[in-house]
Amino acid sequence: MPPSVLPELEELHRLIELGGPHLDTQVMCKIQMGSHPFDVLAVSMGSQDPTAPAIGFFGGVHGLERIGAEVVLAYMGSLVHRLKWDSLLHALLAEVRLVFMPLVNPGGLWQGTRANPQGVDLMRNAPVEALEDVPFLIGGQRLSATLPWYRGPEGAPMQEESYALCQVVEQAILPRPFSLTVDCHSGFGVQDRIWFPFAHTAEPLPHLAELHALHRIFDQSNAHHRYVFEPQSVHYLTHGDLWDYLYLLGRERHSEHIFLPLTLEMGSWIWVKKNPRQLFTRHGIFNPLIAHRQQRVLRRHMALLDFMARAVASHSRWQPDEQERDLHHRQALARWYPERPKVKRAGRGQTR
Repeated sequence: MPPSVLPELEELHRLIELGGPHLDTQVMCKIQMGSHPFDVLAVSMGSQDPTAPAIGFFGGVHGLERIGAEVVLAYMGSLVHRLKWDSLLHALLAEVRLVFMPLVNPGGLWQGTRANPQGVDLMRNAPVEALEDVPFLIGGQRLSATLPWYRGPEGAPMQEESYALCQVVEQAILPRPFSLTVDCHSGFGVQDRIWFPFAHTAEPLPHLAELHALHRIFDQSNAHHRYVFEPQSVHYLTHGDLWDYLYLLGRERHSEHIFLPLTLEMGSWIWVKKNPRQLFTRHGIFNPLIAHRQQRVLRRHMALLDFMARAVASHSRWQPDEQERDLHHRQALARWYPERPKVKRAGRGQTR
């Protein structure tokens, strides 16, 4: 039976109240679940300069993966509480715009389903088709909403929640010369992974050099980390990926801008391995159910999100110039696409 309240949404409202005038809050849409209306909220803080770099933090796209929403809320909560005393935080906020959307799919969280209340998997709902074969079902299907990974009816508009996420990115992130997003998920493997597009093709994306440079400074700054940084296409391809769609949209509308969408895919199988009884609950497959493990997960990934915010604010210090881009691009191909034929570069942001 669904709960009478949604704790994550209550926590978000509490943080908004604590943040007061430092936060800008926008209701992107409303989801009605019986007698329970849920707002889909976007919260922003930091620089008001429209040319300042921006970073977006997203969670709760899949309702079963509550830990993703909790990681984003934990980081947002840390920042809100530090506003009272942390001068270095205020210096950071003067340089960068931070956007939070912790509960993209409150209806899914409320009813404990991966999909939204209409049975649609929001991460298969964008109008982008895979250019190569996708795995059956997991790559996105239109057979039935009763099966997982349902994309929604062909030709239909995006779901309200998907559209809300896209609107936030289109309005607050893509217009900026440099931006990055982190979308927090769980459920894949025993390692924590940081995925980047593409999901609709195995071809590398144009900003591969920038991603490789980001990966390098992350390695240098976080000794002994356990994240695997890689393209999603290494594992499987899908139709309808929201971040592929938004990346391509950014290329179309703001071709000179740099937008780097990342997905944190927390390895939930390690939690099941340590506590096999979690297999017998839907939430246990995707979330740490023991308190001390949940606290450890929140601590670890808050450090990751903080690094990403600092990297965006300081992007001009590590972003490769034209000469460096070629080297980073070749090193990235060798690292992430070793089977791909080598081709000559065609210029900034393009490959032949």
